[in-house]
Amino acid sequence: MKLFPFLGFALLVTTACTGSRTDSNDYTQFVDPFIGAADNGHTFPGACRPFGMIQTSPVTGAIGWRYCSEYVYSDSVIWGFTQTHLNGTGCMDLGDILVMPVTGERYRAWDAYRSTFNKSSEVASPGYYAVTLDKPNVRAELTASTRAAIHRYTFNSVDSASLLIDLQHGPAWSEGQYHGQVRECLTQWEDEYTLSGMVRNAVWVNQRYFFVMKFNHAVADTLSLKMSPGERGQRIIASFDLNPGDTLMMKVAMSTTGIPGAKANLEAEINHWNFNNIREEARAEWNSYLGRIEVDGTKEQKNNFYTAFYHTIIQPNIISDTDGMVRTAADSVVATPGGEFYSTFSLWDTYRAAHPLYTIITPEKVDPFVNSLVAQSEVQGFLPIWALWGGETFTMIGNHAVSVIAEAYQKGFRGFDAHKAYEAIKRTQTVSHPQKSDWDIYTKHGYFPTDLTAAESVSSTLESCYDDYAAANMASLLGNKADEKIFRERADFYKNLFDAETGFMRPKLADGSWKTPFDPSGVSHAESTGGDYTEGNAWQYTWHVQHDVNGLINLFGGEDKFLTKLDSVFTTTLVTSQSDVTGLIGQYAHGNEPSHHIIYLYTLAGNPARTHELVREVFDRFYRPEPDGLSGNDDCGQMSAWYMFSAMGFYPVDPVSARYVLGAPQMPGFKLHLPDNKTFEIKAEGISNQAKYVESISLNGKKHLSPYISHSDITSGGTLVFKMTDNKSKTIKFYD
Repeated sequence: MKLFPFLGFALLVTTACTGSRTDSNDYTQFVDPFIGAADNGHTFPGACRPFGMIQTSPVTGAIGWRYCSEYVYSDSVIWGFTQTHLNGTGCMDLGDILVMPVTGERYRAWDAYRSTFNKSSEVASPGYYAVTLDKPNVRAELTASTRAAIHRYTFNSVDSASLLIDLQHGPAWSEGQYHGQVRECLTQWEDEYTLSGMVRNAVWVNQRYFFVMKFNHAVADTLSLKMSPGERGQRIIASFDLNPGDTLMMKVAMSTTGIPGAKANLEAEINHWNFNNIREEARAEWNSYLGRIEVDGTKEQKNNFYTAFYHTIIQPNIISDTDGMVRTAADSVVATPGGEFYSTFSLWDTYRAAHPLYTIITPEKVDPFVNSLVAQSEVQGFLPIWALWGGETFTMIGNHAVSVIAEAYQKGFRGFDAHKAYEAIKRTQTVSHPQKSDWDIYTKHGYFPTDLTAAESVSSTLESCYDDYAAANMASLLGNKADEKIFRERADFYKNLFDAETGFMRPKLADGSWKTPFDPSGVSHAESTGGDYTEGNAWQYTWHVQHDVNGLINLFGGEDKFLTKLDSVFTTTLVTSQSDVTGLIGQYAHGNEPSHHIIYLYTLAGNPARTHELVREVFDRFYRPEPDGLSGNDDCGQMSAWYMFSAMGFYPVDPVSARYVLGAPQMPGFKLHLPDNKTFEIKAEGISNQAKYVESISLNGKKHLSPYISHSDITSGGTLVFKMTDNKSKTIKFYD
């Protein structure tokens, strides 16, 4: 498959946005960065570029799980503005280089510079954020390029004008950690306009970043605030001679490699002081991506869809410099393959739908993503589990970079060394490392025994089975029959944990007996509460056989028994105090990723009408265009990717297969703009609040009775038409 970037289309949208732009070309008008910014959505409203290194955004808190993105919509005090953020995660890090405009007396405690603000003054759109800070009476505006940010502070009534530069700041689980995460901090005033430095910290991952900061006014004087015992960062007050109404501007660029890299990034991307120009360039770039899918729907539907699109492509984040250099997990500075290196891979979440979505809407990024994953594996010995800032966090289970690579190869991506990538897969799946993977135990028993595994034995087994399947698939494509046989046998290990008596995937001891007592409703997250499941229970994980649904149906004794058990998932109530098991319909937890494919199992078991009903229920209940409109962490775009796929009427239950299970579209129409000037149109004829069932499907004018469409069906271009009905009895019957 030949894959080309969307150059023609991108240039078309860019021209429209920066020249004679009309509202119909401005897809950013439908993006609301505040969606998901309340409570556990963990999104942030600040300015960034697609897949960019920088995410400059306000901080309203930084201590505790609630503040993984450093912002909660209901808060009324802003601490300052940091330059990097995580989108929708359940762990915290980044939050680098906090700055805050201040006026008045400067010899205050570092936390006395925070300010209240009026919510009505807050504005956010892709690439832009603004707010008025009450205490200093400053209008703060932020925008960004890929590797740099530019801030504009208008001091409306000034007796003095200063800027707090807090290099001790960083999010933390507790107050004690908040004061001790910085390990080293070095700064230098290069001249009266320029500050540069390096900070090394350890929050979730060991991180070293370098920065350069420039001002449009000369720094009149500086003051270093006193640090507390154990703090190794710096807090600097830089003061400026300004008059009321004057504007202070600050540019800041970052790098993993060194201060020269940060300087080069700044010079390449923001070598002027035209804030509005950078803001317009940001909007144009966002439009060049968002415009790849045209949506026919209500304003509320467009708000949901384009905001989901926006959240999906905030990350993975490029962390290589403009010259292609990057600092590796081994703390070495090297040239990246292809000149781009990406990190922020929340793979346990994103292998399910976000990465499959990238293969359709941003195919030019897929090869660089794979090259980045493989390059990191060559440094650390195995493919990334949860990669951040070029390092490894060892968070979650399985190793789903295996799935991402195998999927890309299955779909025809060839911009990476397939044999090198497969060797990384094989090494990852066969060479044990103590943090997460003990393959000797796994292969000896055919599962992870609960009495020999630190935690999450059932979930780890099931997730590893999928990765084994992915490895087998790529081995097959490369003609390696011996490896394929081994991995296919391991992909069947899921059968060893199925208890036919209870109808659940159940923890098993090393001697082959079931662990007792057994409560299928017991919710656990092994990293915090112990247990055999990951952020869930047996009700959710019993269905985690994405690669062999027919095999799972057979374990239950056929479709009827399978469907009866599946029905009980959505009717059995669950009482849980687990903060990240949310979005509940019975035992189904849409706010957490292991549930995401379950609704589509109805289609594969012969009852697509139930898929159609449940997709609509999830849309109505768990995706609202409000700050509290998400039912769980957005998880680096996975929640959003589920929404986008399901809105279009199909979902990648098994991403590596390069097939999508058909559901029911939720909007009247979509037009996907693909490489080589191809388009793929999706139409939902007769859709309404009542007409939520699919009566018939045609693909390119021909009746379609398979429950799947293939990746090539989409990328070849064409038209997919769903005829909708309000009569459940007329729901389509598939033949596979």
